[in-house]
Amino acid sequence: MEPLYQYAWLIPVLPLLGATIVGFGLISYSRATSNLRQSSAIFLVSLLGTAMVLSFMLFWSQVNGHETYTKVFEWVAAGNFKLSMGYTIDHLTSLMLVIVTTVAFLVMVYTDGYMAHDPGYVRFYAYLSLFSSSMLGLVVSPNLVQVYIFWELVGVSSYLLIGFWYDRKAAADACQKAFVTNRVGDFGLLLGILGIYWATGSFEFEVMGIRLEHLVETGALSIGLATLFGVLVFLGPAAKSAQFPLHVWLPDAMEGPTPISALIHAATMVAAGVFLIARMYPVFEHLPIVMNIIAWTGAFTAFLGATIAITQNDIKKGLAYSTISQLGYMVMAMGVGAYSAGLFHLMTHAYFKAMLFLCSGSVIHGMEEVVGHNPILAQDMRLMGGLRKYMPITSGCFLIGTLAICGIPPFAGFWSKDEILSSAFGANPALWFIGWATAGMTAFYMFRMYFSTFEGEFRGNNNEIKEQLLVTNATPTLAFGPGAMDPKELEHGHDDHDHHHSHSPHESPVSMTLPLMILAIPSMIIGLLGTPFANYFEQFIYAPGESLAEVLEELAEFNLTEFLIMAGNSVGIALIGITFASLMYLSCKIDPDAIAKKIKPLYNFSLNKWYLDNINDFLFVKGSRRLARQVLEVDYKVVDGAVNLTGFITIVTGEGLKYLENGRAQFYALIVFVAVLGFVVFSGI
Repeated sequence: MEPLYQYAWLIPVLPLLGATIVGFGLISYSRATSNLRQSSAIFLVSLLGTAMVLSFMLFWSQVNGHETYTKVFEWVAAGNFKLSMGYTIDHLTSLMLVIVTTVAFLVMVYTDGYMAHDPGYVRFYAYLSLFSSSMLGLVVSPNLVQVYIFWELVGVSSYLLIGFWYDRKAAADACQKAFVTNRVGDFGLLLGILGIYWATGSFEFEVMGIRLEHLVETGALSIGLATLFGVLVFLGPAAKSAQFPLHVWLPDAMEGPTPISALIHAATMVAAGVFLIARMYPVFEHLPIVMNIIAWTGAFTAFLGATIAITQNDIKKGLAYSTISQLGYMVMAMGVGAYSAGLFHLMTHAYFKAMLFLCSGSVIHGMEEVVGHNPILAQDMRLMGGLRKYMPITSGCFLIGTLAICGIPPFAGFWSKDEILSSAFGANPALWFIGWATAGMTAFYMFRMYFSTFEGEFRGNNNEIKEQLLVTNATPTLAFGPGAMDPKELEHGHDDHDHHHSHSPHESPVSMTLPLMILAIPSMIIGLLGTPFANYFEQFIYAPGESLAEVLEELAEFNLTEFLIMAGNSVGIALIGITFASLMYLSCKIDPDAIAKKIKPLYNFSLNKWYLDNINDFLFVKGSRRLARQVLEVDYKVVDGAVNLTGFITIVTGEGLKYLENGRAQFYALIVFVAVLGFVVFSGI
């Protein structure tokens, strides 16, 4: 088994190699490479598939008890400063490798159907492969500097993918917003890394934790400064995992193609923040203030995302805010010390949320046949309804994902979310209450999405609703649609006579529905690995400071009565949310419009996303512009004025002196005589 570990470096290198070859082809032989659509896709998918097989082999080896394997080499050395690079394979790494490669592989298969007619098909596959390589490199990194390098590569890849349709202003703005927002968090992360290195002299996770604890205990480093370093490091995960207030980029990132939403915003990039918190756990666990900040940030973000998702009408935006909320659960778990519970929810959420996003792409694919390429129409749930009879596979998978995220047993989300709520209750009942209330809202908005999309009568042919949506959301004409159809069709317009349109939607091709059905399997059963009465997951993934014996001792203290009470509460609030959703959007016994009018301020507050985008626009976008204008005034009047004055003086003196420089010796002698005479006269006076 040892040779397997020696070749583990191939896992991130294989997709990088594929992206490099295809990318070079696109740059040097663009037309020929673009024409090799299927060949390029098969090549890249095969390389990632090989990486996936290696990941499963390493995971199985770790499950069977193989010790942690680390291989490093000296990369930089200058005096006492040494920096190593390499890779490490431990329990957490092997689990993350499996999650990333499986979801990325299925997304690549799905992409073949979704992007079938897009002219950027090959370029999209190259970006997907580059992103997969960056994320896999981050996962295997043995130290904080290497994590940071791949962290930034993930950011660049997400910029390229979110802005894939760069001809669309909305997509171009979204990728810039994501990039800038993440740079804010990454700057804090960089400062934190430098601060911790200054204090501990190491970038190794375990060493940093041990040394920092010792420095604080001995008084060599103040607890306040150590806490500051910890908070700065947390800014990186807060941005990457879309935690308040750096969460604002994630909903706008839905402007990218839907496969990106499944890959980046469900299973990989946004999970990188939670992964880094887990890696930095040896440092954070000794800083109680930092742990409290992490816990409360996660709890507030979970509540924030749920309250906004309640009123979203765009199916992808609703899932985006749902992702923000679920990431809040994971971060809260890490903050209260529920290390295993947070990572367990990361795993279960990766599969069912990836499936939900891919289902939304399947819905958009079907809706485009009816309403055309405009995402305002293709993604708005008010134009959907009744899709279950047209898209049975998509609707069935979406229902499974909905039940999983709502925490209905025995689906995957129930076990992981219940474990988080139980841990939160033990740490602080207030945190539990926020998580419990959020679970109720989650059940409500998810079944609101399901009922609005798949039940009732199909509304896609209602021209009155179409015109109302187009007027309400008036935007410039788009250069590309949200995928799945030939963008050249836009040249023919979107009228009802377009021969590409049909009266009703249809099920997606096998290349899109097969990944949905595969993802539905872990969404249903993978949670059984972490049941409290037989918690195999926690026996495999546990905090760095714990031993397996301690974990087994804790698991042996399982209290069935306590579990039933906590589980009953979480399932009960979910059922209440489902009931309200069914009364409003299935049986229509309650009019949601009437309720919205009665609580209009609260409704608008949610619909406008707590006005956080408006606040950011006023404070940072317009505020920075105002500051720039003031700096420009100072530059123009003071700096340029000083430069211009210097130039003016030079011109005047030069003009005056040129009459004294005529090249005649007798004139120079006269000047000397006058000068000497002047000195004599003045000295005499």
